[in-house]
Amino acid sequence: MNDLKKKELLLWFLNNIVWFILVAIIIIFSLTIKGFGQWGVFRNILYHSVFIGILAIAETLCIISGEMDLSTESVMALSAVVTAYLAGTSSDASGLYLNGITTFGIILLIGIFIGLFNGFFIVKMKINSFIITLAGYLMFRAVGLVVSRGRGVVNISKDIVMVARTNIGPIPLMVIILFILYSLFHLFLTKTKLGRYIYFIGDSREASYNAGIRVNKVLFGVFILSSVLSAIAGWLMAARINGCSPSLGMGMLFEAMAAVVIGGVSLQGGIGKLTGVFAGAILLSSISTVIAIVGINPFYTNIIRGGLIVFAVMLDSIVRKIRSRII
Repeated sequence: MNDLKKKELLLWFLNNIVWFILVAIIIIFSLTIKGFGQWGVFRNILYHSVFIGILAIAETLCIISGEMDLSTESVMALSAVVTAYLAGTSSDASGLYLNGITTFGIILLIGIFIGLFNGFFIVKMKINSFIITLAGYLMFRAVGLVVSRGRGVVNISKDIVMVARTNIGPIPLMVIILFILYSLFHLFLTKTKLGRYIYFIGDSREASYNAGIRVNKVLFGVFILSSVLSAIAGWLMAARINGCSPSLGMGMLFEAMAAVVIGGVSLQGGIGKLTGVFAGAILLSSISTVIAIVGINPFYTNIIRGGLIVFAVMLDSIVRKIRSRII
């Protein structure tokens, strides 16, 4: 095997390393944890992957463009609360009893508004995206608490709940929705002009300006897509749990971020594929499921999540160094 073939093989391995990690983790868990190999466990992993996975798509778009969106988890939580509040049939809801299509339309509008809000301050006012979306992380969840008055809502419109309870063969409809979203956004990033612009902007903002790319408009679009995806995740979560709770989705931002970085998206921007991110989402969901199966003390959960983020950043740094030496 000549040197060129070796380099190509190593690059292929680096670009797909998360799939090897995922297979190794599943084999280890299957051999060491009783009952892990059952379909019901994998079904729970896939369900958990829906929410982490959709948030991970949102984060991928932002990070590839050289930006960051820390508000995704809170947008998801707010959207779930609004869905449950508007479609709820209990005394803690609005009493409007709105159906699935109407609530979904309202949720999309909320996502668009929040995306415009983030985009205005980041793109127009030139405020660092970390600062603005960190503020959004605090604000949007608080708005959800105000709407729900800090109480959970149970029993929502049946047509919404049916989305979570419907199967196509052995596969839950929500998982199929996740597959569709990943397929569509993979094609968007790799086959469309706007998708390529997102990579160009993340790789070099100045060169993108010089090439005539309308950078500000592209970034506005990125933040709108990020918030809309997060809002969709919230609507689906309300369907999954048949309501909402004040602590809904707490900590999923960090799992989604870890999934993105483990999936091969560089924190430097301009590099990454959604195929790897999808594997990263399943990997993180598998670990979360194992935590629940084994019955690890909840106080240790954030320690594990923090360790995963450290691992993800270290992996990103190592892969970038190796890639820079062989390219």
